[in-house]
Amino acid sequence: MLASLRVAGRRIAVIGDGIDALAATHVLAEAGADVCDTLEGAMLAVLATGDPAADAAVAAEAQSAGIPVVDLVATARLGELHVGVDPGASPQAFATRIARDLHERFDGYDRAARVLAHANTYLGAIVSHDEAGPILRQLSELPIAELAAMDTIQMEHLAEDLVERHKTGAPDPEVTHAAVCASRASALALTQTRTVAARLAERGIATTILNVTTTGDRVTDRPLNAIGSENVFVTELELALREKRADYAVHSCKDLPSQLAADMTLVAISKREDARDAYCSERYPTFADLPSGARVGTSSPRRRAQLQALRDDLQYDDVRGNVDTRLRKLREGQYDAIVLAMAGLNRLKVRATHTVPFPIEEVVPAAAQGALAIEMRAEESALAGELRAAVNDDATERCIVAERAALRALRAGCNAPIGIHAHYDGDQMHLALRSFVGDRLQVALESAVVATVAEAEALGARAARGIREDGTP
Repeated sequence: MLASLRVAGRRIAVIGDGIDALAATHVLAEAGADVCDTLEGAMLAVLATGDPAADAAVAAEAQSAGIPVVDLVATARLGELHVGVDPGASPQAFATRIARDLHERFDGYDRAARVLAHANTYLGAIVSHDEAGPILRQLSELPIAELAAMDTIQMEHLAEDLVERHKTGAPDPEVTHAAVCASRASALALTQTRTVAARLAERGIATTILNVTTTGDRVTDRPLNAIGSENVFVTELELALREKRADYAVHSCKDLPSQLAADMTLVAISKREDARDAYCSERYPTFADLPSGARVGTSSPRRRAQLQALRDDLQYDDVRGNVDTRLRKLREGQYDAIVLAMAGLNRLKVRATHTVPFPIEEVVPAAAQGALAIEMRAEESALAGELRAAVNDDATERCIVAERAALRALRAGCNAPIGIHAHYDGDQMHLALRSFVGDRLQVALESAVVATVAEAEALGARAARGIREDGTP
């Protein structure tokens, strides 16, 4: 509404900084500014200070000048989106609570709005205003997760496709079903979930994301292996599935236990991102450049054991938090270097000043690192087939099956100091396994032609037997 009035040449006085200057001629944001000057010539005054006393004073001035007043008791900023909350007869404190909840629950709306803004501009350049309207309305009805996951190129391709459909009279793909996905609320987890949701939306199934806080998210003052649960990022997501609050869950596959509960199943494994671990530092270009005694942050026993085998002259300390938090701690100088998964850095499109992947032969990744796993209740479901068709990568799935089979045969959890990685070279699968028992390093290498899930399972189990026959308990 405010933007439309501005376009029409009408002057609006927005008092406060709650809505920025989107549609305002003047904004009174600093104490002592002249309210009368701000209101002069305005056809409407919008109160958005969040200060009841200040709003009351401005309202009195506006009313004495015959200027209508809109009182936004609270505002929520979602990036470029600005939402004003008028609680009616409810207490003002409730409006503040609503604004806070909007911040927490409508993650992705800002990104979706920016994608649609780009679509608006793009369509304006390729079709007439009358042709663009129906297409923009159709794009606006897409699931928020799908919109938020799109980049500008994807949006342009979709817009062009819809333009062509409208010209030829071809029917548009319709959303015929809806599903709820349980996801952790971190930026990385939501990015991963939106990627899956977008793939599913292409098959006519919209996704609503249920944000779930896991034990691993809540407890950040202790190492993961000290929390007392192997499934610190999984249990609460599975509970949402069991209670039927969600239809599927998206996990970083490396977080899953090697053996799922009997009532759960994996229906799809995504194509693997870069599986390597990455050295990250703001000061030192490479791991070899770190001075003796430098502080390296990692909460993974697997990473610590392998890094210590490479350089035992460094200090290895725990670092907890999501990717952004860890990179912030690095920038603040709390660590000389940290080690993160390249997959997460790539998905979030973030880097430290010096980001150098470790060769897999030096630091073997965690089993299933870099892949996403889609978990569902172990019951017949048409959605399972749709998810598998939308997401599953057969070659990656066989590699992950082999890695998880080796982990399971070793009776080890996802936090054990064990690296396992499988990859294809032609039709040959090669699996490297590196295990630490105390200070003792044990290695197994297995290769075979693998064309089925059963053959992948057998290769993983055989690699684990090779370790155990060498003396691993």
